[in-house]
Amino acid sequence: MPLSPQQDILEIAQDASVLRFSPQAGGRLLSWTIDGEEVIHWPEHADWSEPSKIRGGNPLLFPFLGRHRVDGKIGYWRDAQGTVRALPMHGFARDLPFEAHADVHGAGLRMVLTDSDATRAGYPFGFRFEAAYTLVDARTLDVTLTTTNTGDTRLPYYAGHHFYFTLPHTQRAETTLELPPTERCYQQEDGSISAAEPGEPSYTLDEARIHDRFHCLKGAPDQPVRIVAPGIDRIITIDLQRPGSVPWYSVTTWTEKPESDFYCVEPWLGLPDAIHNGKGLRWLEAGQTEAATLRITVEKTTR
Repeated sequence: MPLSPQQDILEIAQDASVLRFSPQAGGRLLSWTIDGEEVIHWPEHADWSEPSKIRGGNPLLFPFLGRHRVDGKIGYWRDAQGTVRALPMHGFARDLPFEAHADVHGAGLRMVLTDSDATRAGYPFGFRFEAAYTLVDARTLDVTLTTTNTGDTRLPYYAGHHFYFTLPHTQRAETTLELPPTERCYQQEDGSISAAEPGEPSYTLDEARIHDRFHCLKGAPDQPVRIVAPGIDRIITIDLQRPGSVPWYSVTTWTEKPESDFYCVEPWLGLPDAIHNGKGLRWLEAGQTEAATLRITVEKTTR
Protein backbone atom coordinates (compact mmCIF):
# COMPACT_ATOMS: atom_id res chain seq x y z
CA MET A 1 0.00 0.00 0.00
CA PRO A 2 1.69 3.25 -1.09
CA LEU A 3 2.01 5.67 1.80
CA SER A 4 3.35 9.17 2.17
CA PRO A 5 6.71 9.43 3.94
CA GLN A 6 5.27 12.42 5.81
CA GLN A 7 2.63 10.26 7.47
CA ASP A 8 3.22 8.25 10.63
CA ILE A 9 1.49 4.93 9.93
CA LEU A 10 0.56 2.74 12.87
CA GLU A 11 -0.11 -0.93 12.35
CA ILE A 12 -2.20 -3.23 14.52
CA ALA A 13 -2.08 -6.94 13.74
CA GLN A 14 -3.61 -10.13 15.08
CA ASP A 15 -2.89 -13.41 13.35
CA ALA A 16 -3.52 -12.77 9.63
CA SER A 17 -5.45 -9.53 10.25
CA VAL A 18 -3.71 -6.16 9.77
CA LEU A 19 -5.11 -2.67 10.39
CA ARG A 20 -3.22 0.44 9.31
CA PHE A 21 -3.94 3.91 10.66
CA SER A 22 -2.79 7.49 10.20
CA PRO A 23 -3.67 9.32 13.44
CA GLN A 24 -2.18 12.58 12.16
CA ALA A 25 -4.42 12.50 9.07
CA GLY A 26 -7.83 12.70 10.71
CA GLY A 27 -7.52 9.67 12.97
CA ARG A 28 -8.06 7.58 9.89
CA LEU A 29 -8.22 3.85 9.52
CA LEU A 30 -6.45 3.45 6.18
CA SER A 31 -6.89 -0.23 5.43
CA TRP A 32 -7.82 -3.63 6.78
CA THR A 33 -6.41 -6.79 5.24
CA ILE A 34 -7.08 -10.40 6.21
CA ASP A 35 -4.81 -13.10 4.81
CA GLY A 36 -3.42 -10.44 2.50
CA GLU A 37 -6.86 -9.69 1.02
CA GLU A 38 -8.18 -6.12 1.26
CA VAL A 39 -11.41 -5.64 3.24
CA ILE A 40 -11.21 -1.85 3.64
CA HIS A 41 -10.14 -0.19 0.40
CA TRP A 42 -7.14 2.10 0.05
CA PRO A 43 -6.31 3.61 -3.37
CA GLU A 44 -3.07 2.66 -5.07
CA HIS A 45 -2.15 6.29 -5.79
CA ALA A 46 -3.41 8.27 -2.82
CA ASP A 47 -2.93 12.05 -2.98
CA TRP A 48 -1.68 12.93 0.49
CA SER A 49 -1.78 16.66 -0.23
CA GLU A 50 -5.49 16.53 0.75
CA PRO A 51 -5.99 13.48 2.97
CA SER A 52 -9.70 14.19 3.54
CA LYS A 53 -10.29 13.85 -0.22
CA ILE A 54 -8.76 10.37 -0.48
CA ARG A 55 -11.37 7.76 -1.41
CA GLY A 56 -10.52 5.02 1.03
CA GLY A 57 -10.23 3.82 4.60
CA ASN A 58 -12.70 5.14 7.16
CA PRO A 59 -12.86 8.94 7.45
CA LEU A 60 -14.35 9.98 10.80
CA LEU A 61 -17.34 12.30 10.50
CA PHE A 62 -17.60 14.72 13.45
CA PRO A 63 -19.11 16.90 14.87
CA PHE A 64 -21.67 16.98 12.04
CA LEU A 65 -21.89 14.64 9.06
CA GLY A 66 -23.01 15.29 5.51
CA ARG A 67 -24.00 18.66 4.06
CA HIS A 68 -25.39 21.45 6.21
CA ARG A 69 -26.28 24.83 4.77
CA VAL A 70 -27.60 28.30 5.56
CA ASP A 71 -29.47 30.29 2.92
CA GLY A 72 -28.43 27.76 0.29
CA LYS A 73 -24.71 27.92 1.08
CA ILE A 74 -23.16 24.56 1.93
CA GLY A 75 -20.75 24.44 4.86
CA TYR A 76 -22.58 26.75 7.27
CA TRP A 77 -24.87 26.26 10.25
CA ARG A 78 -27.01 28.54 12.37
CA ASP A 79 -27.34 28.17 16.15
CA ALA A 80 -30.44 28.87 18.23
CA GLN A 81 -29.35 32.48 18.77
CA GLY A 82 -29.10 33.06 15.03
CA THR A 83 -25.30 33.09 14.78
CA VAL A 84 -24.05 31.57 11.52
CA ARG A 85 -20.75 29.66 11.55
CA ALA A 86 -18.65 27.95 8.90
CA LEU A 87 -18.13 24.21 9.34
CA PRO A 88 -16.94 21.96 6.51
CA MET A 89 -19.03 19.16 5.08
CA HIS A 90 -18.70 16.04 7.26
CA GLY A 91 -17.16 18.21 9.99
CA PHE A 92 -13.53 18.94 10.77
CA ALA A 93 -12.33 15.71 12.41
CA ARG A 94 -11.12 14.13 9.17
CA ASP A 95 -8.83 17.13 8.58
CA LEU A 96 -7.18 17.30 12.02
CA PRO A 97 -4.48 15.32 13.85
CA PHE A 98 -5.50 12.90 16.61
CA GLU A 99 -3.46 11.70 19.56
CA ALA A 100 -2.81 7.96 19.36
CA HIS A 101 -2.86 5.53 22.29
CA ALA A 102 -2.01 1.92 21.48
CA ASP A 103 -3.54 -0.93 23.46
CA VAL A 104 -0.98 -2.49 25.79
CA HIS A 105 -1.98 -5.89 24.45
CA GLY A 106 -1.34 -4.81 20.88
CA ALA A 107 -4.79 -5.53 19.45
CA GLY A 108 -6.29 -2.06 19.59
CA LEU A 109 -5.79 1.64 19.07
CA ARG A 110 -7.53 4.70 20.53
CA MET A 111 -7.28 8.04 18.75
CA VAL A 112 -8.39 11.24 20.45
CA LEU A 113 -9.32 14.72 19.22
CA THR A 114 -10.05 17.62 21.59
CA ASP A 115 -11.24 21.16 20.99
CA SER A 116 -8.63 23.72 19.99
CA ASP A 117 -8.27 27.05 18.23
CA ALA A 118 -8.76 25.09 15.00
CA THR A 119 -12.22 23.94 16.06
CA ARG A 120 -13.78 26.67 18.21
CA ALA A 121 -14.57 29.24 15.51
CA GLY A 122 -16.89 26.86 13.69
CA TYR A 123 -17.92 24.81 16.71
CA PRO A 124 -17.63 26.76 19.98
CA PHE A 125 -17.79 23.83 22.38
CA GLY A 126 -15.41 21.92 24.61
CA PHE A 127 -15.25 18.26 23.60
CA ARG A 128 -13.25 15.05 23.56
CA PHE A 129 -13.90 12.78 20.59
CA GLU A 130 -12.35 9.32 20.56
CA ALA A 131 -12.31 6.57 17.95
CA ALA A 132 -11.31 3.16 19.33
CA TYR A 133 -10.57 0.12 17.16
CA THR A 134 -10.07 -3.33 18.67
CA LEU A 135 -9.38 -6.59 16.88
CA VAL A 136 -11.41 -9.15 18.83
CA ASP A 137 -9.95 -11.86 16.63
CA ALA A 138 -8.52 -12.06 13.12
CA ARG A 139 -11.95 -11.55 11.51
CA THR A 140 -13.78 -9.38 14.05
CA LEU A 141 -13.32 -5.65 14.60
CA ASP A 142 -15.01 -3.54 17.29
CA VAL A 143 -15.23 0.20 16.64
CA THR A 144 -16.44 2.76 19.19
CA LEU A 145 -16.92 6.50 18.80
CA THR A 146 -17.02 8.20 22.21
CA THR A 147 -17.97 11.85 22.62
CA THR A 148 -17.58 13.81 25.85
CA ASN A 149 -18.74 17.35 26.57
CA THR A 150 -15.81 18.91 28.44
CA GLY A 151 -17.31 22.40 28.38
CA ASP A 152 -19.95 24.15 30.47
CA THR A 153 -22.75 24.41 27.89
CA ARG A 154 -24.58 21.60 26.16
CA LEU A 155 -23.29 20.71 22.71
CA PRO A 156 -24.96 19.37 19.55
CA TYR A 157 -23.42 16.61 17.48
CA TYR A 158 -24.14 13.70 15.14
CA ALA A 159 -21.13 11.60 14.18
CA GLY A 160 -20.62 8.74 11.78
CA HIS A 161 -18.40 6.43 9.78
CA HIS A 162 -17.51 6.38 6.09
CA PHE A 163 -16.28 2.80 5.53
CA TYR A 164 -14.91 2.17 2.04
CA PHE A 165 -15.39 -1.58 1.61
CA THR A 166 -13.38 -3.19 -1.14
CA LEU A 167 -15.59 -4.48 -3.95
CA PRO A 168 -14.63 -4.77 -7.63
CA HIS A 169 -17.17 -2.73 -9.58
CA THR A 170 -17.91 -5.75 -11.76
CA GLN A 171 -19.26 -7.53 -8.67
CA ARG A 172 -21.97 -5.04 -7.70
CA ALA A 173 -24.84 -6.81 -9.45
CA GLU A 174 -24.22 -10.07 -7.59
CA THR A 175 -23.47 -8.47 -4.23
CA THR A 176 -26.38 -8.12 -1.82
CA LEU A 177 -26.95 -5.64 1.00
CA GLU A 178 -29.24 -7.04 3.70
CA LEU A 179 -30.82 -4.59 6.16
CA PRO A 180 -33.08 -4.66 9.21
CA PRO A 181 -36.40 -2.76 8.88
CA THR A 182 -35.68 0.70 7.45
CA GLU A 183 -37.16 3.67 5.66
CA ARG A 184 -35.26 5.01 2.66
CA CYS A 185 -34.72 8.71 1.93
CA TYR A 186 -32.16 11.12 0.47
CA GLN A 187 -31.01 14.74 0.65
CA GLN A 188 -32.64 16.92 -2.01
CA GLU A 189 -30.99 19.70 -3.97
CA ASP A 190 -32.20 22.35 -1.53
CA GLY A 191 -30.73 20.44 1.41
CA SER A 192 -34.02 19.12 2.75
CA ILE A 193 -34.59 15.41 3.36
CA SER A 194 -37.01 13.67 1.01
CA ALA A 195 -40.17 11.95 2.15
CA ALA A 196 -39.41 8.46 3.45
CA GLU A 197 -40.18 5.36 1.42
CA PRO A 198 -40.52 1.85 2.85
CA GLY A 199 -37.15 0.15 2.81
CA GLU A 200 -36.52 -3.28 1.36
CA PRO A 201 -34.93 -6.13 3.33
CA SER A 202 -32.26 -6.51 0.63
CA TYR A 203 -30.82 -4.78 -2.41
CA THR A 204 -28.12 -5.50 -4.93
CA LEU A 205 -25.35 -2.92 -5.01
CA ASP A 206 -25.91 -2.03 -8.65
CA GLU A 207 -29.35 -0.55 -7.89
CA ALA A 208 -29.60 3.18 -8.60
CA ARG A 209 -32.28 3.58 -5.92
CA ILE A 210 -29.71 3.04 -3.14
CA HIS A 211 -27.01 5.31 -4.51
CA ASP A 212 -26.45 8.14 -2.01
CA ARG A 213 -29.40 6.99 0.10
CA PHE A 214 -30.09 6.94 3.83
CA HIS A 215 -31.63 3.80 5.28
CA CYS A 216 -33.18 5.03 8.52
CA LEU A 217 -33.52 2.32 11.14
CA LYS A 218 -37.01 1.69 12.44
CA GLY A 219 -36.33 1.17 16.13
CA ALA A 220 -33.66 -1.15 17.45
CA PRO A 221 -32.39 -3.29 14.55
CA ASP A 222 -33.51 -6.89 14.97
CA GLN A 223 -30.75 -8.15 12.69
CA PRO A 224 -27.34 -6.93 11.55
CA VAL A 225 -26.44 -5.24 8.30
CA ARG A 226 -24.85 -7.75 5.91
CA ILE A 227 -22.92 -7.39 2.67
CA VAL A 228 -22.92 -10.72 0.85
CA ALA A 229 -20.38 -10.79 -1.97
CA PRO A 230 -20.09 -14.31 -3.40
CA GLY A 231 -17.87 -13.12 -6.24
CA ILE A 232 -15.09 -12.39 -3.76
CA ASP A 233 -16.12 -15.14 -1.31
CA ARG A 234 -16.98 -12.69 1.46
CA ILE A 235 -19.74 -11.84 3.91
CA ILE A 236 -19.34 -8.65 5.96
CA THR A 237 -21.62 -8.36 8.98
CA ILE A 238 -22.09 -5.03 10.76
CA ASP A 239 -23.72 -5.45 14.17
CA LEU A 240 -25.27 -2.15 15.30
CA GLN A 241 -26.82 -3.55 18.49
CA ARG A 242 -23.82 -3.51 20.80
CA PRO A 243 -24.04 -3.29 24.60
CA GLY A 244 -23.90 0.25 25.96
CA SER A 245 -24.17 1.93 22.57
CA VAL A 246 -26.46 4.84 21.78
CA PRO A 247 -28.80 3.98 18.89
CA TRP A 248 -27.54 4.34 15.35
CA TYR A 249 -29.94 6.41 13.25
CA SER A 250 -29.23 5.29 9.68
CA VAL A 251 -26.98 3.42 7.28
CA THR A 252 -25.89 5.35 4.20
CA THR A 253 -25.00 3.67 0.89
CA TRP A 254 -22.78 5.43 -1.65
CA THR A 255 -20.06 4.95 -4.19
CA GLU A 256 -18.28 7.46 -6.38
CA LYS A 257 -18.32 6.17 -9.95
CA PRO A 258 -19.56 3.18 -11.95
CA GLU A 259 -15.95 1.99 -12.18
CA SER A 260 -15.04 2.54 -8.49
CA ASP A 261 -13.77 -0.65 -6.87
CA PHE A 262 -15.33 0.14 -3.52
CA TYR A 263 -18.77 0.55 -2.01
CA CYS A 264 -19.42 2.62 1.10
CA VAL A 265 -21.78 1.36 3.80
CA GLU A 266 -21.81 4.01 6.51
CA PRO A 267 -23.47 3.80 9.96
CA TRP A 268 -24.52 7.30 11.02
CA LEU A 269 -25.96 8.78 14.21
CA GLY A 270 -28.07 11.30 12.27
CA LEU A 271 -28.90 12.63 8.84
CA PRO A 272 -27.28 15.54 6.98
CA ASP A 273 -28.35 18.98 8.22
CA ALA A 274 -29.66 17.48 11.47
CA ILE A 275 -28.48 20.66 13.21
CA HIS A 276 -31.39 22.34 11.42
CA ASN A 277 -33.87 19.51 10.69
CA GLY A 278 -33.37 17.61 13.95
CA LYS A 279 -33.19 14.16 12.31
CA GLY A 280 -30.80 12.35 14.64
CA LEU A 281 -29.42 15.49 16.26
CA ARG A 282 -27.91 14.58 19.63
CA TRP A 283 -27.24 16.88 22.60
CA LEU A 284 -24.65 16.30 25.31
CA GLU A 285 -24.97 18.14 28.59
CA ALA A 286 -21.87 19.52 30.30
CA GLY A 287 -19.78 16.61 31.58
CA GLN A 288 -21.84 13.98 29.75
CA THR A 289 -20.28 11.14 27.73
CA GLU A 290 -21.85 8.72 25.30
CA ALA A 291 -20.54 6.05 22.96
CA ALA A 292 -21.67 4.59 19.64
CA THR A 293 -20.35 1.08 19.06
CA LEU A 294 -20.49 -1.44 16.24
CA ARG A 295 -18.86 -4.75 15.38
CA ILE A 296 -17.68 -5.80 11.92
CA THR A 297 -17.20 -9.49 11.19
CA VAL A 298 -15.72 -10.83 7.96
CA GLU A 299 -16.45 -14.41 6.88
CA LYS A 300 -16.12 -16.50 3.75
CA THR A 301 -19.25 -17.40 1.80
CA THR A 302 -17.84 -20.88 1.24
CA ARG A 303 -17.06 -23.24 4.06
